[in-house]
Amino acid sequence: MALKDASNDVTTPARGARSALVLLLLINLFNYIDRYVLAAVEPDIEKQLFPNHPPNAETWMGLLATAFMVSYMITAPLFGWLVDRTNRWVIVGASVVMWSIATGCSGLAGLAGGFTLLLITRLFVGIGEAGYGPAAPTLISDMYPIARRGAVLSWFYMAIPVGSALGYVLGGQLSQRFGWPSAFYAVVLPGLVLGVWCFFKPDPPRGQSDISAGHGTVRKANAADYGILLRTPSYVLNCAGMAAMTFAIGGISFWIPKYLAVERGGAIGDLKHVTTMFGAITVVAGLTATLAGGLAGDKLRKRFPSSYFLVSGIAILIACPFILLMLHAERPWIWVYTFLAVFFLFFNTGPTNAVLANVTHPSMRGTAFAFNIFIIHAFGDAASPPILGKIGHYSWNAAFGVVAGMTALAGVLWLWGCRYLERDTAAAPMRLNGEAQPGGFPIVGNDKQ
Repeated sequence: MALKDASNDVTTPARGARSALVLLLLINLFNYIDRYVLAAVEPDIEKQLFPNHPPNAETWMGLLATAFMVSYMITAPLFGWLVDRTNRWVIVGASVVMWSIATGCSGLAGLAGGFTLLLITRLFVGIGEAGYGPAAPTLISDMYPIARRGAVLSWFYMAIPVGSALGYVLGGQLSQRFGWPSAFYAVVLPGLVLGVWCFFKPDPPRGQSDISAGHGTVRKANAADYGILLRTPSYVLNCAGMAAMTFAIGGISFWIPKYLAVERGGAIGDLKHVTTMFGAITVVAGLTATLAGGLAGDKLRKRFPSSYFLVSGIAILIACPFILLMLHAERPWIWVYTFLAVFFLFFNTGPTNAVLANVTHPSMRGTAFAFNIFIIHAFGDAASPPILGKIGHYSWNAAFGVVAGMTALAGVLWLWGCRYLERDTAAAPMRLNGEAQPGGFPIVGNDKQ
């Protein structure tokens, strides 16, 4: 049976949506705290595990971040497939429990096991977060209608700047007072409580916010259905734009503290001052921009059906000149330009994730988010630090010029997607292999549902 479109005028969330959003938001907050605690205590870990500071100490420590990212990217598509077929709250709960225990075990490396144990635990933290990553936004999408998804997903993703900053603060303070293992132990109990809470939440029907009530059911996607993702222009262009954006943000967040504190000859401030200022800017600018972007996308959607792409593309293009202005400004203007650059880089977070949800069929939304995770990290922040570091060895102006160029590329890709977004959103609830497509959008196969 073909499925009908959901009404774009529906604004009422499903029963229990708000409590579920609060739970997922808290989990996402600890998600990013867990990620960045390691970065906060890395100097203390290195001092203990490599007391003689061999020449390759930084390389070994860098492998801890690589281990997390590789396990996260590789296992996300597998979990995406499971998310589309099993109880999502069970996956989320098990994932949170796994990464919380793994984070606690990271602290044991200070007592026994050393570097090898720390490497293994970071692998399991990545696997745990790979289960949560594709499941959480699909739960939100099934509880909140299209007209409100931009703002709601912005609330969910505001945990990125806030959780990241808390990870730095929590890790630094606890490490200084009680030793670096304590920073890992501190997040275990809250994570376990949140994980167990998930097992008591009911899994909402897939597609209930996309498909009019009483008009058929959502079948499980088959192998042929997944090719539809590559035939959905809005999805492809969005993934490409998000990869370019992630490349830019990954490069800035990794190298700008060193650039400002070292390469500028200390004119901006020492490393402690620079990291404190940059962290504060990231929290304030990232939080306000994430919420403002989602609200703007939702408010403009009735007038501009492609508003999610429109606000994302325009905002990130505005970020480009501020990134370049940072290279030549002195205090206090450099902090003004940094704030504006970070603000417009984060403005797209809610709208672009809303696009991922809106243009994919509910039966394969988990897989769509999972492949997005793989693409944006494999071609984004997993690649940018070494590439920009190599360029920066010769010219940091050129390196940050590449960052500005990638933000411009993201803007062009999202604005290009404007021409497809309305059609792809309307087609999504019926976009399984062989089903009718509004506007005559071509589809693979001819089996009838």
